[in-house]
Amino acid sequence: MSRNAEVAAVLEEYADLLEAMDDDYRPNVYRRAADNVRDYPEAVEDLVAEGPDAVADIDGVGEGIADHVVDYVETGSFEELEEARDDLPVEMDALTRVEGVGPKTVKKLYDALGVRTLDDLEAAAENGDIREVPGFGAKTEENIREGVAFAREAGERALLGETRPLADDVVAHLEAHDAVERAAVAGSIRRWRETNGDVDVLAASDAGERVGAHLADWERVGDVVETGETKTSVRVDGLRVDLRVVVDAEFGAALQYFTGSKAHNVTLRNHAIAQGKKVNEYGVFDIRRDAPAGQSDADASDDVADVDDPDDGQRVGDLLAAETEDAVYDALGLPWIPPELREDRGEIDAAREGALPDLLAEDDLRGDLHVHTDWSDGGHSIREMVEAAADFGHDYVCITDHAEGPGVFGDSGLSDADLREQADAIADLSDDVDADVEVLHGVEANVDADGDVGAVSDDVLADLDLVIASPHSALGDDGGDQTDRLVAAVEHPHVDVLGHPSGRLINERPAMAFDAAELVAAAADAGTALEVNANYHRLDLPGSAVRAAVDAGAPIAIDTDAHSPAEYAQRTYGVHTARRGWAEAGDVLNARDADGLRAFLD
Repeated sequence: MSRNAEVAAVLEEYADLLEAMDDDYRPNVYRRAADNVRDYPEAVEDLVAEGPDAVADIDGVGEGIADHVVDYVETGSFEELEEARDDLPVEMDALTRVEGVGPKTVKKLYDALGVRTLDDLEAAAENGDIREVPGFGAKTEENIREGVAFAREAGERALLGETRPLADDVVAHLEAHDAVERAAVAGSIRRWRETNGDVDVLAASDAGERVGAHLADWERVGDVVETGETKTSVRVDGLRVDLRVVVDAEFGAALQYFTGSKAHNVTLRNHAIAQGKKVNEYGVFDIRRDAPAGQSDADASDDVADVDDPDDGQRVGDLLAAETEDAVYDALGLPWIPPELREDRGEIDAAREGALPDLLAEDDLRGDLHVHTDWSDGGHSIREMVEAAADFGHDYVCITDHAEGPGVFGDSGLSDADLREQADAIADLSDDVDADVEVLHGVEANVDADGDVGAVSDDVLADLDLVIASPHSALGDDGGDQTDRLVAAVEHPHVDVLGHPSGRLINERPAMAFDAAELVAAAADAGTALEVNANYHRLDLPGSAVRAAVDAGAPIAIDTDAHSPAEYAQRTYGVHTARRGWAEAGDVLNARDADGLRAFLD
């Protein structure tokens, strides 16, 4: 994994500090640079090695910002950032995770109350101090107090889009060592959970101390927490990485065990006991002859716990399987269960009955139905986004810039006249663009508080190939149920897809409250697709709601909401989120070919 995301986060921190100091221009410049650094296809540290001019080749990164990037990569900071931190010594990232608290609010509360941390903010809200600050009131104070808990929890877990690339890089680093037989991602990252507390990896080797030292010596490691023959823990880019080293003959059993979830493993253990067997991180054992008297399932931990003594009875019985996961499940009379399903939601019963879903694969997707360009808030032209879709291998792509209306960033939304003009531009482009990709024209309209998409006229909606309706405003700020609003949107005669239905931003903004069963039933009846927004900040619908949609027969659309060509690659997060909801290719609208998509839209 490159350091692009790390550098982008620092530029964003500096932008927040500038905004707090009432700088009107530079915050947006730095945020644009941060977005482009994050999306840049090459590693920013490789550009730094070439010099500032190479860094300045990134769109939106001028000479001054390029110098800052070079300084940060080489020294860990830059002078202007440290000066801004000295002027406003606050935990900006943590404080701005509280909904409604932006950089300028942070500055006001620091000046008035000395608020520096989440603890300070919570204490000020609990003591009734915030309402006494000019410009604040009791309602704002209450909202802040309620938002602190969410922000605190969010700060303890990192986004999958940050942890998965790091985990893959750790595995690649381990596999390069001659003492490592094989390595793999484990834990909740392997199950593709949307957030993760740490990065779990597993390696097979007879030289555990050498492998641990190899990880601890990695140039990207910031701190070494502990090292040992079987376990090494380090911190990389602020994330804790936990490495387990096992012998190769037991790798499959260990991978199954350390992938979890806890609940899945407990149910699997009970399934094994019913057969006179035992399953743990060392293998599957037949214990009908050798089990100690009185041993029961209650003797085993419900957690994925440390086992310090490998000879404490964990290997009692005749070994049936351990080397591969397939063999572990097979020894228990089950087919291999994909990691995304291992949440104890009926997957073991389904495996026993031969009823596991034939899960959607990434290559099943044929196109992307939610793409933005520089006609609204995207950063690239229609041609650039279309050609990038063709290069990515899509059969079709739908341009869906924002319509005007509340909740749209800045003044970037398109009017009816703009949409008519864009339709002509897309028609002209389709005549000379790569014939292997079909270009559709759509719009992303805002779903208002009443479920209406009235910012776009009905005659324009009727002429578009596809209409996405997404909630962008009034996102359940009062905590009320939003089911009626979303149901009204899916029942709108011109709406084809309900975009990011909950409106959540993971670790930033909680999901709106709605009845998933009622929404998916309405979508199934109306023939409206429910989006799994693949942007790893959203992953909306989440897996549990996808499962409800699949069970109800409501179609799913997996879209990236791409604002740049690089974001097409985020489809992988959407696919695995849908897999967590047991989705098959037949459940997904954009797994159809172009003719099948047209048939649905018509």
